[in-house]
Amino acid sequence: MKINLTKKQYQALAKTVYLGNWMANAHRTGREGDERLEEYNKISDYIFSLAPEFGFSEHYEHDLEHNDEEGFNTEVSRLYEEYDEEAFWDSLADELGKRDFFAKYLERERKEMSKEEHFEKLMECIDKYEDEFVENGLERLKIINSENENK
Repeated sequence: MKINLTKKQYQALAKTVYLGNWMANAHRTGREGDERLEEYNKISDYIFSLAPEFGFSEHYEHDLEHNDEEGFNTEVSRLYEEYDEEAFWDSLADELGKRDFFAKYLERERKEMSKEEHFEKLMECIDKYEDEFVENGLERLKIINSENENK
C-alpha cells in the first residue's frame, strides 16, 4: 500500500510520530530492564528518513525540537511541555484522590458499592484536588511530618 501525502500532511505526520515516540520512549533509559520500545523507534526512523523527499532537512527530527528560527521552543517542544504540565496535575489529583478514597472507605464498604457508586465516590475525592489545584496550584500543598507533628 502506498500513502500519498502533501508536504503539509507529512509535516503533521512527522510531528505526530515524533510526539508518539517521545511519549513511548523519552522516560526509558535503554538499559536492561528499561529497554526502549523499538517498534516506535523504527517507525519514527522510517518516517524521518522520508523528510528530504518532502523538502525537509535530513535532520528534520532534530529540527522539530531544536530549531525555531526565532530562538524559541518549537511547536513540538511546546506541545510536550503542555502535555507534561497537564499530566502532572491530573496524576497528582488522581493519586491524592485515590489515597483519600481508600483511607475514607474500608475494604468492606468498597466491596458493597456498585461500580457506579465506587466511581462517583472516587471522583469526588479526585475532583476535590482538581478544584484545589486549578484555584491554588501548589500554594497550599504541604508535607506534614507526622513524627514532628506530635512534639
